[in-house]
Amino acid sequence: MSHEITKEKLDKYFGVTREALDKIRVAAPDKTHLMKTADDFLDMARRYFTDAEHFRDKDDFVNAFAALNYAHGWLDAGARLGLFDVGHDSRLFTVD
Repeated sequence: MSHEITKEKLDKYFGVTREALDKIRVAAPDKTHLMKTADDFLDMARRYFTDAEHFRDKDDFVNAFAALNYAHGWLDAGARLGLFDVGHDSRLFTVD
């Protein structure tokens, strides 16, 4: 089994994380601390996704892959905490 981060592997994980970003809906009530927390989690995920794109554009696949994992981690944590509604999708998120 190869542990190399190929362009194909990176493209796959960009697709998975993009799908996760597109799927989530903020579930926290408006004007609450939880809404601010949900916004912070989503902001962090988007920033790491953008970082991953930056690293990919520089052919730095290792850091791009790491940034994607952080991006997805923020989304997954938000889903587990109930900040995001992910429709019980246990393929993209560790819910249910």
